Amino acid sequence: MIDRKGKVELLIVGDAERITIPNLSQEKKGVGRLRGQRLLHTHLNQAGLSQEDLMDLLFLRLDLLACLCVDANGFPTHWQYAKLDPNQSDPPYQISKLLPWDALNCDLATQVAQIETQLAKTDDNLDTAVNQNAILVSVNSLPTEEQEKNLRELAKLAETAGLRPKATLIQRLKRIDPRALLGKGKMADLEVLALSNNANTLIFDGELEPAQLHNLADLTERKVLDRTQIILDIFAKHAQSRAGKLQVELAKLRYLSPRLTGQNKALDRLMGGIGGRGRGETKLETDRRHVKDRMTQIKAELKKISRQRNYIRSRRKRNLIPLIAIVGYTNAGKSTLLAKLSQSDIFVADQLFATLDPVTRRLRFPHEREVIIADTIGFIRNLPKELMEAFEATLEELDAATGLIHLVDAADDDLFGHIQSVEEILQDLDLQNLPTILVFNKWDKVDPEIKMALEASYPKAIKVSATTALGIKELEAQILQLAYPNFKI
Repeated sequence: MIDRKGKVELLIVGDAERITIPNLSQEKKGVGRLRGQRLLHTHLNQAGLSQEDLMDLLFLRLDLLACLCVDANGFPTHWQYAKLDPNQSDPPYQISKLLPWDALNCDLATQVAQIETQLAKTDDNLDTAVNQNAILVSVNSLPTEEQEKNLRELAKLAETAGLRPKATLIQRLKRIDPRALLGKGKMADLEVLALSNNANTLIFDGELEPAQLHNLADLTERKVLDRTQIILDIFAKHAQSRAGKLQVELAKLRYLSPRLTGQNKALDRLMGGIGGRGRGETKLETDRRHVKDRMTQIKAELKKISRQRNYIRSRRKRNLIPLIAIVGYTNAGKSTLLAKLSQSDIFVADQLFATLDPVTRRLRFPHEREVIIADTIGFIRNLPKELMEAFEATLEELDAATGLIHLVDAADDDLFGHIQSVEEILQDLDLQNLPTILVFNKWDKVDPEIKMALEASYPKAIKVSATTALGIKELEAQILQLAYPNFKI
């Protein structure tokens, strides 16, 4: 292994068939750059570069990979080299012919400069931690259409987390390998896609098992994230209250706990507050103990917060004030609806999980009737179990509810899937029997044909627009009826 000054940095000794390249330093390879090292190795035959050699060039992003062919006496005969070519996608490299061993007419410095210029063309801001290009990957047994729909949602999550989705890769498998997930061949296709899009982050839909996460990180030098990590990252950015921050930290620790098995750069994004891992079992055990102790501490603090919230809820019950909770898929417009109903200032953003902490507002109706309206955390399909467990204190607001407003983004292409996901989560929370008002939001943005279909399928649903106040009066009347079933004007 030779650096750009011609200095030999590493000498690797293999057998007659192969060499094993150890883990190389990450310091020399920046985002959108080559590693700054070239690999020269011998072939004890007259065959040129192998497919495995070319995969090493691709995965390690070497400046150059060359083989020197030798005869039975160990004397050099020919050599061949390969270099990356970001302008090509299949294959993303150029291979020279077999050349006489003393024909060295390769201007390496110029070639490296040209490759790095090409790599940097796609984006001038790749070195920032917030804005990173990413490839979205779906590997499961679902139909392709379903995978594409899930990746569209994953793209929104990635954008909310500050990443920039550039391309997608879909593989449908009848049986998922619990350890590897992707073979080296498919991983090579993914590496080509990442190279051509200048992406240094790979995001997998679903939650990766610890073994899959580690094996993928071993195959590629790019950052490997899964859907759960992205959601945790969003929650960490949006948590404002003490309770919210504690709940996010607890969810992170629950996710990290089974994955603390030695060094793994795939977990870099979640390492804040836990510390890096060093060598050896002693350090690993220390990390696990640290995580366990911190989780115990957070649970104790959340119990105190839960008791305080229980006290507030008990006061409401004593005052006979009904609580109506707004539930719905993330970004359905719950905060906007609460702001419109209560005529108050509430943080509203066109983002997934913009609101994490429960927000309550009091609505006053004629004849001295009052209702508390609570905006809760947004739901999402396959909500990670770490988040469900960590946000028990937030979801306790639902337990005390007299009824629910199930808010649906009627303009979303997957509104039926969103309705089903919310109903499944409510069933998991044992809240499926609570009286519920189904409300279609953003009704002013729905196509006429879809309106007719929704009205036929859900004749009792209320149609509103939280931004224009369309249908708000009708909804207020339904809320009053839900809160006070026996009340008659």
